[in-house]
Amino acid sequence: MPDYSTFESVIPVRPDDIDMNQHVHNSKYFDYVLAARYDQMERCYGMPMEAFLERDFSWVVRTSYMEHKRSLRIGDHALVKTRVEEIRGRGVKVGFEIVKQSDNKKVANGWLDYAMVSATTGRPQPIPEDIIETYSI
Repeated sequence: MPDYSTFESVIPVRPDDIDMNQHVHNSKYFDYVLAARYDQMERCYGMPMEAFLERDFSWVVRTSYMEHKRSLRIGDHALVKTRVEEIRGRGVKVGFEIVKQSDNKKVANGWLDYAMVSATTGRPQPIPEDIIETYSI
């Protein structure tokens, strides 16, 4: 199994991320991972989401898993680390870890299983070899 690179993005906690318990609402952590992936697709892989859309490709989440360890609060910055864990014929599994940037303590970790689909029809599509090569760093 290939050893893929880990990339990092910093996501600031915004006031509208905070819930009634004065910490980041659990639903926002997946938003942080998605924001990090979009950043990393362009900055680290050199292939932004727009490049997929131009080729009539998109990604949909098939399965997701997250384990929460501790909370983030207003003023914190999430350091989101992601890496490709596995590339299959029509899908990619992406692992992630979110840490609090100020003390490097783990906030959450998990994975997302994405399927490549046609942006027009929504039907699953095989991942082209050039995309596999680009994302295999």
